[in-house]
Amino acid sequence: VQLQASGGGLVQAGGSLRLSCAASGRTFSSHVMGWFRQAPGKEREFVSAIRWSGGRTYYADSVKGRFTISRDSAKNTVSLQMNSLKLEDTAVYYCARSTSGLSYYAQDYGYWGQGTQVTVSS
Repeated sequence: VQLQASGGGLVQAGGSLRLSCAASGRTFSSHVMGWFRQAPGKEREFVSAIRWSGGRTYYADSVKGRFTISRDSAKNTVSLQMNSLKLEDTAVYYCARSTSGLSYYAQDYGYWGQGTQVTVSS
């Protein structure tokens, strides 16, 4: 499985960005796809996840109500719509596929994209 994340960039606080993650190789099938982020000097943290089968979604409290995760089965992509961005959302964002079902821990995700930088300015 290869994951390719895109869509990052520079945006002012209050603005929006949409991240996408395209998969090649084996399909997502019944797996859980997640987004994590890592700011400088901080550990990688869970942002959001979606069950490929059924589409149930999960969010970190810090992004709930502002971010929306979705999947497109036909295109084999997972997206993260980020609205009302805050300075503290600045980080490198990674998409990943879980190898252990639903998890909020990076260690349970065995496949990772290369990361895309999101910078929120004041």
